[in-house]
Amino acid sequence: MDRLFFDLRATHNPHRWFMPLTPDVCVGRPDEMFMFGGVGLASAIGAMERTTGRPLIWATAQYLSYAKPPSVVDLDVWVPAAGKYNSQARVIGHVGDKEIFTVNAALGARPSELSRQWLTMPKVPRPEDCEPGEHWRAAHYGLHSRMEVRVAKGHYGFDRQGAAEEDGRLLLWVRPRERFAIDSSMLAIIADHVPSGIGNALGQNAGGNSLDNTLRIRRIVPTEWVLCDLRILGVHGGFGHGAMYLFAQDGELLATASQSLIVRVRETVEDR
Repeated sequence: MDRLFFDLRATHNPHRWFMPLTPDVCVGRPDEMFMFGGVGLASAIGAMERTTGRPLIWATAQYLSYAKPPSVVDLDVWVPAAGKYNSQARVIGHVGDKEIFTVNAALGARPSELSRQWLTMPKVPRPEDCEPGEHWRAAHYGLHSRMEVRVAKGHYGFDRQGAAEEDGRLLLWVRPRERFAIDSSMLAIIADHVPSGIGNALGQNAGGNSLDNTLRIRRIVPTEWVLCDLRILGVHGGFGHGAMYLFAQDGELLATASQSLIVRVRETVEDR
């Protein structure tokens, strides 16, 4: 098995996997940490790709509850339909009898020489020419400490206060500090940075909790950094909706993502 950002483990049953939760795949205050939503989707993708032997086409996660360390998340893979070139699969992630997330997906590849993209990467400075972005919690623990962020456009972290981005757009270069390969699972984790765009769009110390996360893979190519073209589409009634386009450094469109989330505005230092 390829080395993964999270600790996904096999069992004697090829349709059952499990993942011990440690703080390095979680977010939140030290006394209230919980699994990062992107890790739930990423672990389900890893389990489905290994169970079916096929690459991801798309996956969507619905987040139902929180999993906290040091619990163990069990992942049950169901493959209700498997054809010549693609499979339809589902994962239920649970801690004991408590369901944490459900992921539906399609996996596979068809023989074809067609490979085109019409969406182009925006012109931005190289990662090394962009300012480092520090997460608003500014913590040296948890998942965010394992991700390196460079800001190409917009505001990330506490500098977003009072600086609303009129087009609701945030451009970030992102890579794992431990240099994990950029595969479908790693893209699922990077794509879950959509809530980071809420504060940039509103000009407030704001973010949110994901209700869902959908990832659509176009083509995965080797790249060290991923450019995240993050767009907050709108907020209303306490909820927000956003999208992301993920590019390799050479401009190749790797994937697209979208999600809805609960908008949370943090007013005090204690909220950190």
